[in-house]
Amino acid sequence: MAEVLSFNKLGGKADIYAELLPQIEALLVAESDLIANQANIAAVLHQAFGFHWVGFYRVQKDEVVLGPFQGPLACTRIAKGKGVCGSAWQQSATIVVPDVDQFPGHIACSSLSRSEIVVPYFDRNGEVAGVLDVDSEYPDAFSAIDQLWLEKIAALLT
Repeated sequence: MAEVLSFNKLGGKADIYAELLPQIEALLVAESDLIANQANIAAVLHQAFGFHWVGFYRVQKDEVVLGPFQGPLACTRIAKGKGVCGSAWQQSATIVVPDVDQFPGHIACSSLSRSEIVVPYFDRNGEVAGVLDVDSEYPDAFSAIDQLWLEKIAALLT
């Protein structure tokens, strides 16, 4: 059965996130497989906001490994503490980067990315299990609104 995504495209970001969150929750409650849930979250966010790249990296030993995503080809493995994804993992905290050229050690998987937000998600023991990575082709595309709602969405994976 195909799922239908419903949201007001004319609303502001907060309004769109508020409409999407219960729909994402409904998708996740019906499915126990983490990879399937990550794939659907990436698709929902990509479709709703038209972000350049939306996806997940999963912690595997001393690096994060590419998981489900929507967008162009991506880096496959990133070491802990490297780039925005590895730094968010290391810090166990969301990182918002208004201009990727100003982030020391930024890993340019796509030369079109201009800004980025990376949100860690945690396992049941409170350890970082991976990160949700969202890139935009526009500088300063992410705000406190994105951080708040993307953290709520990532928390659904715990």
